[in-house]
Amino acid sequence: MRINKHFPLLIALLIAVTSIVNAQRKKEAPAIENTKQTPSRTEVIQPIHKNEFRKTDYKQRVQGGNTRMVNGYLQFDGAMDGNRQVDPQIAVGGGYVLHGTNSGLTIYDKEGNFIDGVSQKAFANGIDPKIFYDLHNKIFGFDLWVYWDSLKVKPVNIAISETSDPRGAWNIYPVSASNGKDGGGIGFSKKWIGYTFPGGDENTFILKMSEAKLGKPATIYHFKGRLGQPAFTQDNIDDLYFFKIQGDNFVITRITEDENSNPISEVVSVKPHGLKYIDYPPKSPQKGTEQVTSSGDRNPKNLVVQSGCLWFSQAVNCEGQSAVQWHQIKLDGTILQTGLISNKTSNYIQTTIAVNKNNDVLVGFQETNSEMFISPRMAFRYANDKPGTVREIVKLGEGTGATNGVAWGDYSGSTIDGDNLTDLWTIQSRANKEGKGETVIVKVPFK
Repeated sequence: MRINKHFPLLIALLIAVTSIVNAQRKKEAPAIENTKQTPSRTEVIQPIHKNEFRKTDYKQRVQGGNTRMVNGYLQFDGAMDGNRQVDPQIAVGGGYVLHGTNSGLTIYDKEGNFIDGVSQKAFANGIDPKIFYDLHNKIFGFDLWVYWDSLKVKPVNIAISETSDPRGAWNIYPVSASNGKDGGGIGFSKKWIGYTFPGGDENTFILKMSEAKLGKPATIYHFKGRLGQPAFTQDNIDDLYFFKIQGDNFVITRITEDENSNPISEVVSVKPHGLKYIDYPPKSPQKGTEQVTSSGDRNPKNLVVQSGCLWFSQAVNCEGQSAVQWHQIKLDGTILQTGLISNKTSNYIQTTIAVNKNNDVLVGFQETNSEMFISPRMAFRYANDKPGTVREIVKLGEGTGATNGVAWGDYSGSTIDGDNLTDLWTIQSRANKEGKGETVIVKVPFK
């Protein structure tokens, strides 16, 4: 039998086409492997009790205030002593605004009046606070990561208030993260507190909200791998959701329970996002210097579960500029809407999101370009606005100097009012004349 001289070439071409088709099918409908995972180990952590917010030998930290109206919105100053890495965060509930930075924690009332302040050393020390108000259990919580401790265990200090008054008793759980690295995230549901961090092979742990709130010894459940950013769960559910971007896919994982009420991790969705803009944002210029600044991360800095959906914003590369993109995604991974906030001649950086019970949305971020300094911004939408859109960008102030390093802010913060579940708040950074980080806290009322 004679074999056509082109036959080997045709076979090779067929194999190549088949491989491409199979790869595309895998991309479109990836297999979900190891969908369930039990804890790799457990340990019991004894809490450190703090009977008062500032029952300490450390000097009171007086920060912020100076209430005013800016473009029609109540605004007051937060921390004014930050370096380039301010890491500003807020949580609102119990009639209070709890504000944290790398330098410490401060309490205000909702009118912007200073109540009290303390160094983070009063909470067993650490940096990079991420703060929440649990509207189900009526408590505040935050984490502080200590990477310089002499014992080299790099504890993550999880601090939980016993009531909705942050001036009262707190319980702190130092959880070892000896192989951990900077960049962790905290979240909560009605039942669980979750934390995930880079470094090592056990990157996620959870504990029960009920134990932490009462100051009981808490069982810490460690899981292999980094499940993603844990959500602030505003829906009245026990399960705690995590989200991550993995290649071309959005991956959603949750902590739930088995038939014996033991916690398990379960992958619930792996779906291609199909988004045009998803790459990491480029560094952004600022006025009067060649020094560029960090624009943030395509991975969300905060994640909200509201009305059966995950909501988050991210910084992405849009035609060579840093832009802000936000999403509403069903818990099965289906994208319901996506919005892009971009400018061909400017850069929008360091973003977070807040969503209220009516699905109104606030997106906080900062703006910078070669003709301006880093300045605070926000945009919002009502639930019945056209899908994927926000209203006009609101200027919350203007920076007055350039930073002298790439690191900038690391986070902005945006959150729901945990008392009325309607108003939204944001904290954003601005660069002062010395290039240091100052913060502004803004209330956005919704009817």
